[in-house]
Amino acid sequence: MHIQPFIDFIRQEKRYSAHTIQSYTKDLDQFQVFCRLQYQLDNLDLANYQHIRSWIVHLMNEKMAAKSVNRKISTLRSYYKYCLKRQVIQINPAYGIQGPKTPKRNPVFVPESQMNTLFDQLQFPDSFEGHRDKMILELFYFTGMRKAELIGLKLGDIDNYQGTIKVLGKRNKERLIPATPVLLNLLKQYLDRRSKEEISNGSDILFITLKGRPLQPKQVYTIVNKYLQAITTVHKKSPHVLRHTFATHMLNNGADINGIKEILGHSSLAATQVYTHNSFEKLKGIHKKAHPKG
Repeated sequence: MHIQPFIDFIRQEKRYSAHTIQSYTKDLDQFQVFCRLQYQLDNLDLANYQHIRSWIVHLMNEKMAAKSVNRKISTLRSYYKYCLKRQVIQINPAYGIQGPKTPKRNPVFVPESQMNTLFDQLQFPDSFEGHRDKMILELFYFTGMRKAELIGLKLGDIDNYQGTIKVLGKRNKERLIPATPVLLNLLKQYLDRRSKEEISNGSDILFITLKGRPLQPKQVYTIVNKYLQAITTVHKKSPHVLRHTFATHMLNNGADINGIKEILGHSSLAATQVYTHNSFEKLKGIHKKAHPKG
């Protein structure tokens, strides 16, 4: 069985993120347990098409979301493609496997009026943590960066001269995000407060705790969720919702979709086009309201 060599491959050569590696490992472990219990099969290299189909049916009978099932199928495709390329197997058992259709969902975003309330009317504590938390929210909304990208930011990633912020995206791909003078000024104010507190312990990480340690993903989620709870009723209140909000508001205000694609770090335009639906719905609303026969 070649699970560990495969995991080493995606970590060292493909340079997948820790989160993706954890997901792949979990998926393969779950499939192995299923094969052992249902077919007394311990070696995944001996699994066939029917074993995989049976697992998919089992997952769907357990009411697993279509998106999650398709992710697990993607894991098996990657694993068996790896095994086939190294001649561990002669036939790819995942070839031709079809997953369940995923219902299309429009990205959840916070309306502009509510974002204005967040930054212009909501009172943040006059403390280091209050300044830090507001800066985190500002940065998400100004740039659309991912949670992991924000957590990994270092002081040297901010280039005031060029007006850019360097982020390390998925699969360790670096990209530059434009930073407006307004955003750079907000960052300067935050850094002044950070320096004044004398809590950095020499850390070059941009966002830290009162003990000078890097923020953890759960802490960033809690910060965003806490303040979004105060200003919006959208059912999701996460850092990724602010990413959706950034992209939707940019499109609504006339930004070029290819430019947004580059800022977000999407590998294909299709990933960015999901935001055009929200913009089109807004246009439909404007048309209906303004047209004499609307």
